[in-house]
Order: sequence, then structure tokens, then C-alpha cells
Amino acid sequence: MRILAILFLILPAGVATAQVRSVELRVPRSFGYFLGDLLHVRADIALEPGLTVQRASLPKPGPITYWLDLRDVAVEPVPSGLRLRLTYQSFYAALDPRRLEVPGFTIALADKSPGGTTTAQAEIPPWSFGVSPLREIQPEKRDDPADYLQPDGRIRRLDPAPAATTALTLAGFGLLAFGLLAYDRAWFGRRRGRPFATAAKRLRHLVGTEPDGYREALRLIHRSLDETDGRRLLADDLPAFLDRHPAFRRESEALSRFFEASRRTFFGREVQAAREFWPWPDVQAALRRLAAAERAA
Repeated sequence: MRILAILFLILPAGVATAQVRSVELRVPRSFGYFLGDLLHVRADIALEPGLTVQRASLPKPGPITYWLDLRDVAVEPVPSGLRLRLTYQSFYAALDPRRLEVPGFTIALADKSPGGTTTAQAEIPPWSFGVSPLREIQPEKRDDPADYLQPDGRIRRLDPAPAATTALTLAGFGLLAFGLLAYDRAWFGRRRGRPFATAAKRLRHLVGTEPDGYREALRLIHRSLDETDGRRLLADDLPAFLDRHPAFRRESEALSRFFEASRRTFFGREVQAAREFWPWPDVQAALRRLAAAERAA
């Protein structure tokens, strides 16, 4: 019996600690609503820590009265407790300005702890808002019924010419930028003054075509060097070429290896030895760097 008495003393104490501190309603305005308007209400509920809302106790969207519908209910946690966002819609056709009352409701809260479940209730109080008629009950008498309607507002005619001019100007700049980019990247064929870029583009189709593909790759580099320098370029001319075109000076080692591979291929007829000395990956990487140096020159 003593144990049961202690339990009865503990349980009420647990219920007392789970309390609803306050309920505060906020609306954007309390007057000036017309037929069909939406009413947005925010209910801030301050709770003891641990309390959560029971979803089944929330009001269900649907008709509340013949003139009021509940459209939406949203719950979000806040540091002080929780917040309800309610959206109503009024269908009251007012004949004169008056205030209407929205009924309140009760939601259930629960705190699940190791010692059991503690419940509480939060009362959302009723609140009111002011509605206004869409028209006068007894307007001033007019001879023409059309005079009861307000005239349409005058709308300033917008001139489309400035917008069209701006659009055409921007389109022109866009086409110019695209043309410059296409020229820089040589998207539409060979470009004068960029032989290494053209050679790098053609080299993609030569990889794997042995042994003629390797010979053709070396010929492409020879032609690119000749076109860049404007004369036939041999291995002994490389230092002078780098002096005339300093943008390629960083590739002097790669060019030296190229001339050695070319000598073995075309004069020593040692294609396999040339490929081992300057393999395909090195050829591709060197040609890409030469094309980049060509663009930067």
C-alpha cells in the first residue's frame, strides 16, 4: 500500500510539469475582408520542453460553417514550443460592415518519457474579423444602369521599341562572342595562323593507325613548325626558331625529342625505335602544349 501511495503521488507531479504556458494568435489585419478572401492566422503556443502535438487532434480542412472553410493547417516547431499556421476562406456575402467570429478548438499534446506518457491540452480561442460589402446597399440613383460600374482604369501603353532594340543589340553581341569563340577554337575548319591547333585536331584520328599514323603525326608537326616560322625548319634551326618565337621556348625539350624521333623514322627507318623513344602519349601531350602556347603567343 505504501508503494501504491508513492506512485499516486508521483504521477500527478509528472502531469503538473507538462503545461501549456500560453497561446497567442496573430492575424495580418482584423478588418477589411471581402467575399472569397483568405484569412491567414498564426497561433504561437508556448510549451514545456518535451510536449509534442497529437496530429489526430488537429482540425481537418473543410467547411466549418456555411460561410467559412478551413483550407490548410501547418505545424512547425519553434524554440518556445510550436506554431500553427491556419488558412481560412470566407464566403460571407456581407450587406453591411460587421464582425464575424471564427470558432476556437482544442488540440492534444503529449510528452512520452520513460516514466510514461503525459498529456495536456491547448485551447485555441475564438477570434473575430471584420467583413465589408462589395457594393452599397442603396447607392445613389442613376439614370443609366451602366453608371453604377466604375470605369476601367487607364493603362499606360508600353512602347516595345526600346526592349526590341536592346534584345537585338544583345543578340548581336552574343553572335559576335560566339564567332570569336568559334574562331579561337577552330570549330569550323582550319584557321590561318594556328597550325598546331589544326594538327592537334587531326591527330585524334591518327592514334592507333600504325605505322603510317605515327609517320603522319610527325609530318603534321613538321608542317606546323614550317607554317609557324614561314620556312623549312630543321633540327639545327631549332635554337633560332625559339629565339624568333619565344612562346614555344618552354617546349624546347619536347621539340628536340620530336626532331630525334623524326630522324629515326624518316632517315633511319626505325619507326619502332622512334615510337619507343617518343611514344604516342608524349606526342599528343606535346602537341596540346604547343597549341596552347600558340594561342598564348
